[in-house]
Amino acid sequence: MSVKLKRHTSRSCAITSRNFNCIYIYGIIYPLRQNRAVNRFKFNFMTDILQLFKDFNIPHQTEGHKHCRPGWVNTACPFCSGNPGLHLGATLDGKIFYCWRCGWHAADKAVAGLLKIPIHKAKQLLIEYVGLFTPTEQTKKKIRLKSFKFPSDTGSLEKRHLAYLESRNFDAKKLVKDWNLQATGPISILDKTNYSHRILAPVYWQDEVVTFQARDITNKNDKKYLACPTERELMHHKHIIYGKQEKWKDTGICVEGITDVWRIGFDAFATFGIKYTPQQLRLIAQTFKRVPVLFDDDPQAKIEANKLVAELRFRNVDSFRVDITGDPGELTEQETRYLIKHLT
Repeated sequence: MSVKLKRHTSRSCAITSRNFNCIYIYGIIYPLRQNRAVNRFKFNFMTDILQLFKDFNIPHQTEGHKHCRPGWVNTACPFCSGNPGLHLGATLDGKIFYCWRCGWHAADKAVAGLLKIPIHKAKQLLIEYVGLFTPTEQTKKKIRLKSFKFPSDTGSLEKRHLAYLESRNFDAKKLVKDWNLQATGPISILDKTNYSHRILAPVYWQDEVVTFQARDITNKNDKKYLACPTERELMHHKHIIYGKQEKWKDTGICVEGITDVWRIGFDAFATFGIKYTPQQLRLIAQTFKRVPVLFDDDPQAKIEANKLVAELRFRNVDSFRVDITGDPGELTEQETRYLIKHLT
């Protein structure tokens, strides 16, 4: 495979080859290094304000310091002048910020002042870390009225399902083994939704199947992908990311969909579309130190990729956008190996 690397003064790097029509990496390609596997997969979706302080390196003290009382964390107040002591206290739930010199401050304004960021960014962080500014009904514990299950007529892949995967140059038997794929038959229904003629991918989180995605194999259905009905999901698919958790390393290649992950392999994870959620953003930042974002090549996908890169960089993750012509799920095996070599 003939490959040429060019470094540009604009701090972007272009990778060109005979097979890759044109790949641009917005950022720097770092020297290859050995990734170390780290077990970071026990997540709390809402923790406390102390974790925010730790993640963003805000100097602080907790219970035991002369200025601190149980259930509070103290830091220097960004609003009052003079001695920059630990005057600003915050309850661990993030609802109260109070400086014993200048008084009460709204949570979003306090976090904005501490991090020197806009108010809307501070609100986003408070949503992620402590669940503030979310509607009351969303913060209540969800009671599922329907149990999780697969659609009717779900079983092993048949010849037509295997043929579909092979037509897209996948190793069908390997995919079934790696991702525990299943298939739906000609009459497959769940909650009045037709899931017929699809490959069904169970979505695991912490070794448990929590939801599923189903991909049409006929190329005749307007909805290529169907998700599990929300009321049956054990975890909403947009609150997690798709991939092989136990295989993840420091670098994770972010892609849109499950077939993109199948193509790239265990080095990738998917956000189930280009629109990511605060929960997904936080999981990505917790899990990976380096995240190349590889979405499809349409304009809106590039816009969303740029947003995700900016959000991850703000959270001290080394992230950059990668552009290719076409769909990552359509890369050849040779192109995929080349991509992984230069991104991980």
